Amino acid sequence: MKSLLASKAPMCSLAVTSIAWLIVATCAIYGLSIPALIAGVLAMIISGAPVAVAIGLPSLLFILITGSVPALLSAHRMVAGIDSFPLIAIPFFIMAGALMNAAQITDKIFYFARTLVGWLPGGLGHVNVGASVIFAGMSGAAVADAGGLGAVEIKAMREAGYDDDFAVGVTAASSTIGPIIPPSLPIVIYGVMANVSIGALFAAGIVPGLLLAVTIMLMVAWYAWKRNYPVDTRFSLPVATTAFWQALPSLLTPVIIIGGILLGVFTPTEAAIAAVTWATFLGICYRTLTIKKFISVSYETLETTAAILFIVGAAALFAWILTSHHVAEQLATLLLGITENRIVLLLLATVLLLIIGCFLETIAAITILTPVLLPVMVSAGVDPVHFGIVMILNLMLGLLTPPLGMVLYVLSRVANVPFTRCVSATMPFFFVLLFALLIVTLVPSISLFIPSIISGS
Repeated sequence: MKSLLASKAPMCSLAVTSIAWLIVATCAIYGLSIPALIAGVLAMIISGAPVAVAIGLPSLLFILITGSVPALLSAHRMVAGIDSFPLIAIPFFIMAGALMNAAQITDKIFYFARTLVGWLPGGLGHVNVGASVIFAGMSGAAVADAGGLGAVEIKAMREAGYDDDFAVGVTAASSTIGPIIPPSLPIVIYGVMANVSIGALFAAGIVPGLLLAVTIMLMVAWYAWKRNYPVDTRFSLPVATTAFWQALPSLLTPVIIIGGILLGVFTPTEAAIAAVTWATFLGICYRTLTIKKFISVSYETLETTAAILFIVGAAALFAWILTSHHVAEQLATLLLGITENRIVLLLLATVLLLIIGCFLETIAAITILTPVLLPVMVSAGVDPVHFGIVMILNLMLGLLTPPLGMVLYVLSRVANVPFTRCVSATMPFFFVLLFALLIVTLVPSISLFIPSIISGS
């Protein structure tokens, strides 16, 4: 999470950075202020500058140099960008996921998943995916899944004799399910930026998330057949029942969050507060949450929340400049001039998002690209809820690709495996996830099925 403020991933060379800044200077000399602004942001990101600074500093310099608006207005726009009630959900969802890890609730989730699907060939691979689906309904963050649940999964798979590349690959792939199945931090950010119902977005992520899980499990089954992986354990109804009752309080977390939102008991923001309350209660009941752990989680939550809101504020200023200079309208005119086909535009956006996801952190990418791409998609008849799921799924795949690849860096540390080996281990699963992404992109009803039932349309 600290990478939200400063990227630790190796970026491009000094030569590439110099070329980027040369483009900035050239655009500025010829009066191309908006291209200079965009090039400046990209140059700072390539340089490895903190994400919020890379977005905010060029935006502030743009305002000061052009004199188009009073400089004081920049502070107002940044504050306005984070002055949103739904954003209150961010620190609480972060804290809920951290509490789940700190209180060792992930162990009970893993054991329950093991009793359910451990009897399949390559059992622990399936357990890995099943546990991620359950944990997705609690944390909403891929990095939290990889760092917390991933440590338990990889250790168990190693002890059972599975290859490291398989263990790391399936763990990396399954961690991308977290931000798709609600609750989800990226969904909250997108909902705020796009002014779309977060409840509808949460509902839209359920089926695509389950589709990802099925796709990964099919890949696990293929690996199990090819490498002759054994079953992990025989299915026993009494054992599964015992594990279920032990894990039931933990399993109620997604029921409370998702059920409460869909039934209208509380808003997504209030659901986040309920999740923290329930996670704290579980930690106390299980006697695994100490005062020291709670204080540590609170500090981690404050740090991560500050980093995210700093990015959101800077991106709000950047997005406001682009909007006030009609960049979105110009891009829409350009793309619609090439084609008005909804499918082609979605595929073009997918390629763009996959590329950007390799270099830019998820929250920053959503805050920058949503004001630019969403008007184009809406003009072409794409549902904003569907596009939100497509955007987030694209950016989740970016977590599995270098040079940023935050999930890969986390698993490299957790599994004590070289980063390059993590990349090669994940690639087969990446292409399977890419296939699932294309299905979700080309078949909107997969995302819109549950929201349409809830709305009654």
